[in-house]
Amino acid sequence: MRAGLRALIDERLPGLTVPLPEVGKQIDLEALFAPIGPEAYWLEIGFGAGEHLAWQAAQNPGVGILGAEVFINGIASLVREIDAQNIENIRIYEGDGRDLLAALPAGALSRVFLLFADPWPKRRHHKRRFIQRESLDRLAALIRPGGELRLATDHMGHLDWMLERTSAHRAFQWLAQSPEDWRRRPADWPESRYERKAIDQGLKPVYLRFRRR
Repeated sequence: MRAGLRALIDERLPGLTVPLPEVGKQIDLEALFAPIGPEAYWLEIGFGAGEHLAWQAAQNPGVGILGAEVFINGIASLVREIDAQNIENIRIYEGDGRDLLAALPAGALSRVFLLFADPWPKRRHHKRRFIQRESLDRLAALIRPGGELRLATDHMGHLDWMLERTSAHRAFQWLAQSPEDWRRRPADWPESRYERKAIDQGLKPVYLRFRRR
């Protein structure tokens, strides 16, 4: 990592970081995003290089957007975008998104994104996939009625896995009315670097939207 980028991270990241509360307590989102006072809160789990998250934050300045990512290079890329665009409504959790989910208050989120997560293609690793009954139960508790869960993948085995489990969960309603609804990326869903790479390799990403019943 270049020295200049390292210095930027050291300067900006502490003010953007989401600290986990003590065991048994929950994150105070209003205090975390003060003095912005967001009208709603969104979360992206595993934001990669942060292009999608930064775009959403810039387009929706009245929304407080949380991002969880474990890799420092992706965090560095997002911090650079935040600085370049003077974005104020992003907060970053450096770690496993599941830990962040456990610390958020019920009904706090209006939208959650899980885009192009690791498909863990080998059968023996399927238990590591993020979409499981337990994680869906937690997301159902966090997303308020009428809120939205967005999923994307370019791996057909992972698509079947996510679609089967999320559609079967009574808290979520799949919004697709036709194949075009999941083959075509919505206008308010920008392309990411990873997605473009997949398309250039001949893969066909799919885009799933679920409403919290």
